Amino acid sequence: MDNKDKINIFRTKDGVNYLLPFIVVTLCFALWGFANDITNPMVKSFSKIFRMSVTDGALVQVAFYGGYFAMAFPAAMFIKKFSYKKGILLGLGLYACGALMFIPASATGDYYPFLLAYFILTCGLSFLETSANPFVLSMGERGTATRRLNFAQAFNPIGSLAGMFVAMNFIQAKLNPMSSDERATLTGAEFEAIKQADLSILIKPYVAIGIVLVAVFIMMALIKIPQKQVQDSTISRNLGATLKRLLNNKIYREGVLAQFFYVGAQITCWTFIIQYGTRIFMLEGMTEQVAEMYSQRLNIIAMVLFCISRFIGTYLMKYFRPARLLSIFATGGFLLLLVTIFVGGRVGIYSLVGVSAFMSLMFPTIYGLALGNVQEDAEVGSAGLIMAILGGSVLTALQAMIIDRGEVLSMPAVNVSFVVPLICFVVVFIYGLRSYNKTTQKA
Repeated sequence: MDNKDKINIFRTKDGVNYLLPFIVVTLCFALWGFANDITNPMVKSFSKIFRMSVTDGALVQVAFYGGYFAMAFPAAMFIKKFSYKKGILLGLGLYACGALMFIPASATGDYYPFLLAYFILTCGLSFLETSANPFVLSMGERGTATRRLNFAQAFNPIGSLAGMFVAMNFIQAKLNPMSSDERATLTGAEFEAIKQADLSILIKPYVAIGIVLVAVFIMMALIKIPQKQVQDSTISRNLGATLKRLLNNKIYREGVLAQFFYVGAQITCWTFIIQYGTRIFMLEGMTEQVAEMYSQRLNIIAMVLFCISRFIGTYLMKYFRPARLLSIFATGGFLLLLVTIFVGGRVGIYSLVGVSAFMSLMFPTIYGLALGNVQEDAEVGSAGLIMAILGGSVLTALQAMIIDRGEVLSMPAVNVSFVVPLICFVVVFIYGLRSYNKTTQKA
C-alpha cells in the first residue's frame, strides 16, 4: 500500500477528509476489544470465586453479549435520529457506568449485581459498535470500505491483548491460589472472607478502565466530525421500508446469520481455551492455578496471532476478493479444530491457539460484505449485525453445558465441546463461498 493509497481510503470524492475522526474512532475499537478479552477469563474466575459450575459461570457471557443484543436496535434508531458521534458518546458513557458499577456489585458480595454491571457495560459497547463500524465504512469510497474496516478492526485485538494481559497479571495471578476443590471444603465464614478478598482484586481493573473511558469521552466530545456524516445518518427514516429492503437482501440476510456463528466461534474458542488447557496441564502435574496461568499465556499468544493475521489479511485483500479469503480462513479454522477435538494433548491446545490466526479477518469481512450494498440502510443494517453478536452468548452457554458433562462418547467433554465452533466455521465457509459467487456473477 503506497502513501497515496493510505490517504485516499480516508477521503471521499468530494474532498471530505476523515483521517482525524478515523484515528479517534479506531481508539474505540481497542477499548471494546479490552472489554471483550478481560471478560473471557472471568468465566473461570467467577466460577471459582462463587463456587459455581462452568454453566453458571458462563452467565457472565450471557449477560455480556445479551447487552449487545438488547441495545443494538435502539442504538441504530438513536444514530438515525442524531449522529454517529452522539452514538459513540452515549456508548462510552454506558461503558464507563457499567465498569464503575463493579464497585457496588463487589460491596453486595453477590454474583448477580456483576451480571447487571456487565449488561450495562455492553449496552455501551453495542452503541459503540453500531456507531463505529458503519461510520468507518462511510469514511471514504465504497470500493475501499471493507479494507478500511479491516484496518480499523486491526486495532481491536491490540485492546484485546491489553485485556488479556490485565486479566492474567492483575486478576488471575492475584486471586487466592486455593483450588476449586479446596474452596468447596471451606466453612461459610472462611469462604466469605476469601470471596471478598478476591472480589476486591477483580474490580480494580474495571474501575481503572472506567476512569480512562471518562477521559476518552471528553476527547471524543471535542473532536469535530465532518457534517456530511450527520446528514447521511438521517436518510431513510421509514423503518418498515428499511427492514423490508434488508430482509430482501440475501447477502445481508445471510451475513447476519454468518456473523452470529462467527462470534460464537470466536468467543467459545477464547473463553474455553482456559478449561481445555487447564485440564491438559493438570494431567501433566501442574497445580490448578499454574495450569490456568499457563493456559492464559497461550490465550495471549492466540491473540498475538490474531492481531498479526488481521494486518496480513487486510494486505491480502489488495489481491484477493474478501469473500474468497473468508472461505479460505474458515477452512483453516475448521481443520485445526478437528485436531483440537480428536488429537488433544499439547498438539490439541496448540492447534486451538492457531485457530485465532484464521479468525482474524472474519468479523469485519462479514460485516463489510453484508453492508456492501445496503447504502442508506447502513445504520439499521449495522444493528442487525451487532445483534448477531448474541451468538457469543448462546453458543458459549451451549458449550459450557457440554463441558459440565465431564465425558461424552468416552472422550473428555471439553474436547467434544469444540464441535460447537467447528460447526460455526462451516457456516462461515458457506457464507464466504456464496458471497464470492454472487459478487463474481455481478462482476
